[in-house]
Amino acid sequence: MKILISGTICKNKETVDKIKELGHTVFLVEDETLPLEKQNDFLSEFDWVICNGLFLYNDITKFSSLKAIQLTSAGLDRVPLRYIEERGIKLFAAAGVYSVPMAEFAVCGVLQLYKSSRFFYNNQKAKTWEKKRDLIELFGKTAAIIGCGNAGDECAKRFSAFGCDIVGVDIETKTSPLYSKIFPVSELENVMKKSDIIILTLPLTDKTKKIVNADNLKRAKNGAVIVNISRGGVLDTEALIASLNSNLKGAVLDVFEDEPLPSSSPLWKMENVIITPHNAFVGDGNEKRLENIILSNLKKYG
Repeated sequence: MKILISGTICKNKETVDKIKELGHTVFLVEDETLPLEKQNDFLSEFDWVICNGLFLYNDITKFSSLKAIQLTSAGLDRVPLRYIEERGIKLFAAAGVYSVPMAEFAVCGVLQLYKSSRFFYNNQKAKTWEKKRDLIELFGKTAAIIGCGNAGDECAKRFSAFGCDIVGVDIETKTSPLYSKIFPVSELENVMKKSDIIILTLPLTDKTKKIVNADNLKRAKNGAVIVNISRGGVLDTEALIASLNSNLKGAVLDVFEDEPLPSSSPLWKMENVIITPHNAFVGDGNEKRLENIILSNLKKYG
């Protein structure tokens, strides 16, 4: 079987070698923005593609023999889903690969705001000895997980360990020991009214675009913290900025509607906002978890 591997996974020689050991012919393209469609005959030979954003820059119709796509990302918003479904192409996401570091990042971000880390850091640089008497505990707070998939579940485990009450919002109102209750999406506003911490871990789809907007943000609980580690498009940026100047305590933002975040954005200068460059998914266990998923799917479906 012929496999095209693209993106940063090309650098993981151990994983690539294990794919070859399964008997597959492998072609590596590290730069996913290269216009590969100029080589029509060449692209038509591949049975599988392992990639992240390859089909944002290349026409999937040129891969006429394609049987399966293994994504190295957890989200499905970078591939033409309708075409894939119509052609019966198998699609595998990297579900669960990045959930642990994302959940740890969410805890880290909220604690930075609750414990005024920026205040103490600035004072350390200035060699200023000043106590702060309004620090906040995680214990006893209500944490709402919006999107109860792998990343949401990992967040639930960690915030629960700090003594938070965990509630969820999801399209599937399942029961889970990780949550006090999982509410339907129609209850999102009511959940936000009662939650101290609101963590966005849901995928970006047509239905979830700007699902957190001016209407529900202005009704969110006073002093709440918003954490977005999913996709920037699920959160209305202008509405968030307005709420950060009124009812919200702060925000932990790793993803944005426009990336990189424009230098003109007022978010950069807001003291109650933590900004990172779509980096929450990074962890030293990712390579092994991703390798396990890829090899498992190749053995089962290849």
